[in-house]
Amino acid sequence: MKEVTEMAVKLMAASARTAPKAGGKDFLEIVVITKEEDLKKIADAMKEYAPRSTNEAYWLRDASNIENSQALLLVGLSKPVTAGYDCGGCGYPTCKEFEKNKQMKSKDMGYTGPHCVMRMMDIGVALSSAAKTASLLNVDNRVQQRVGAAARAIGLIQAEVVMGIPASITGKSIYFDRQTPVKH
Repeated sequence: MKEVTEMAVKLMAASARTAPKAGGKDFLEIVVITKEEDLKKIADAMKEYAPRSTNEAYWLRDASNIENSQALLLVGLSKPVTAGYDCGGCGYPTCKEFEKNKQMKSKDMGYTGPHCVMRMMDIGVALSSAAKTASLLNVDNRVQQRVGAAARAIGLIQAEVVMGIPASITGKSIYFDRQTPVKH
């Protein structure tokens, strides 16, 4: 099933790449992770960070998902550029004002920001397209934020904001009825 999962994640990457994007401009970085050692590195980084987070149990739960996944798709924003729509979603009336006044910050085991809301929607649409492809192929998957942050922190992807979709083919979805460890 590992080979099938790997092929499915590659097809998911194609769906993410061809998903509609604001202004028809593609600023996404898409990475397919299939090596067990890379999945383990990500899970280990998540477990290591867990005690320093405000949601330790969720980091541990998601790390367990990554350890038991057969492949992973990462989708991130490669460049923090605006869409040029002057929509105001960022809190500024124009894109030029946002660019001039934004103060980029970076979070440990997180992302940089703030970013254009249209570019964040680009990531969402790409993730949704990829998850749809997995669903059509009957491959278990789940969009996750923490895995993207961990993959970014350990350098498996360079994007500014990253989300991930781990994938697995087993008798029962490992992403459904997930148990969150109780902190003692």
